[in-house]
This record gives sequence, C-alpha cells and structure tokens, in this order.
Amino acid sequence: MFEELLKPDEIDRLTETVIGAAIEVHRAIGPGLLESAYEECLAFELSLRGLRFERQKPLPVRYKGVNLDCGYKLDLLVENELILEIKAVSSLLPIHEAQVLSYLRMMDLRVGLLRTFTQRS
Repeated sequence: MFEELLKPDEIDRLTETVIGAAIEVHRAIGPGLLESAYEECLAFELSLRGLRFERQKPLPVRYKGVNLDCGYKLDLLVENELILEIKAVSSLLPIHEAQVLSYLRMMDLRVGLLRTFTQRS
C-alpha cells in the first residue's frame, strides 16, 4: 500500500492532473473503443505524469466482519486517494454514479471520478 494520505490541496491538484490525463487520452484516441483501451492509455498517461496507481484493484465486500470476494474491481486507484472509474457508454446512468459512491464508501475514500469516453450529441 501507499504510505501517506494527501492533504486537501494535494487532492485537488491530483484530481486536476487525473482529469487532464483523461482529456488527453480522449483527444488522442477519441470515442468508440473498449473501456480496456482507455484504461491502458490512461495508465500510460498517469505514468508519464509520475503518478502511482493500481489497475483493476480487487475490492472485497465487507459483510459481518468478513471480506468476501464478489468480483468487484476498481478500474484505477490513483495515489491510494482517488478512484477513477472508466465507462465507454453513450451516456452515464444513475447506476454508474451509485457504483462510484459505493466504491468510495467501501474503500473509505472521498474522491472518485467517473469518466466516459464517448462523443456527446
């Protein structure tokens, strides 16, 4: 695991950096690919920016004091502070937002980004 938690101003800078990386990926390759392609490109972009991250991090469900493997995985956990959930859908739905909020609660984190890589009409 990563060592220290970031301060609020550092989290703001981290969020801006991750959003910038996502914008760069979208500009470079555009819409229409699978989520896995965007994740790979984002991982490369985050590496270029010197950020630490984990891809497809398993997320067990804690139930009655026991961690259960239910198959959940975070797309990207950046600096152990920010969850980045990637979608390749034409529009985000409330269930996508609920997913990120649930992941934040389960990880006891405060910052999550939900990014779709599609062209809006």
